[in-house]
Amino acid sequence: MKTIVDIAMAAMLAACALFAAHVSAQQYPSRPIRIIVPFPPIGPTDEVARLVGHKLTEAWGQQVVIDNRSGAGGNIGMGIAANAPADGYTILFVSSSFMVNPGLYKKIPYDPYKSFIPVSVLAASPHVFFSHLSQPVKSIAELIDVVKKDSKKYSIASPGIGTVPHLSAILLGLDAKLDLVVVPYAGGGPSLLAVVGNQVPFGCQAIPPVTPYIKAGRVRALALTSDKRSEIVPEVPTMAELGFKGHEADTISGMLVPAGTPAAIVKKLHAEAVKAMMATDVKSRIADQGFNIVVSSPQEFTDKIKRDVAKWGKVVKDANIVVN
Repeated sequence: MKTIVDIAMAAMLAACALFAAHVSAQQYPSRPIRIIVPFPPIGPTDEVARLVGHKLTEAWGQQVVIDNRSGAGGNIGMGIAANAPADGYTILFVSSSFMVNPGLYKKIPYDPYKSFIPVSVLAASPHVFFSHLSQPVKSIAELIDVVKKDSKKYSIASPGIGTVPHLSAILLGLDAKLDLVVVPYAGGGPSLLAVVGNQVPFGCQAIPPVTPYIKAGRVRALALTSDKRSEIVPEVPTMAELGFKGHEADTISGMLVPAGTPAAIVKKLHAEAVKAMMATDVKSRIADQGFNIVVSSPQEFTDKIKRDVAKWGKVVKDANIVVN
């Protein structure tokens, strides 16, 4: 049974810990910060991380270093971040693979609900279904029609197994009852060029790299997986408009920190990240890539993680996708 002295001691220790955390947050950051990007340089997640990292360096006078740790669909870098000290000096930037991997891999080095504190979804891009101009297809309905007539003749390119565009194509096949072969490539560049070069008739991927080809009339956009039309290609309908409910999907750039990071530091990081994304030069750079600035709250990001882990886990299971 606890004595009054025990209770008083526990309260005092708790107060000391709270005070120490408060002091630590006031002094933060007092040394360089590492941003782990679990993908190679130049990709969209890396781009957003570098833009935000540069603004944090300007604001705080501390060097922010980008640490690219690619491999295993992002699992390597995310595992490193999950085991980093929870002191605000290690930040993780992720794409949508953070929510896909729990259902895709038998074992991953992080728990999507417990290993991190979500800070914010900073930017997001919908996916676009598109076709080579030589194809007699100008809509999703026509794509479905030609595939049903001769499924062996048609396939759709994706940036890789387990990417959200890949799963979006799988979801279309499941809901439309199509025997549609989804061809995984080693990234968005190769999958896009496969369609541009007419090696594969259809494609699905995040809209930024496809936009110049749509504008130049080298591929035909069929539908977006966003909840509303894009200002970049306003003539392209959404999947929901075409009758496909629940097909909303995007490729995000999100910011997290290891679980246990003091709340005051999370709040400080969130405020500065939002400020960075609202900077004129950053907004222009993000818009040029075809991304939408989101800057969600930590709770909104937490809710999105829960929804997307469940959604894509079901698609992986229904399609019996296996990754070794």
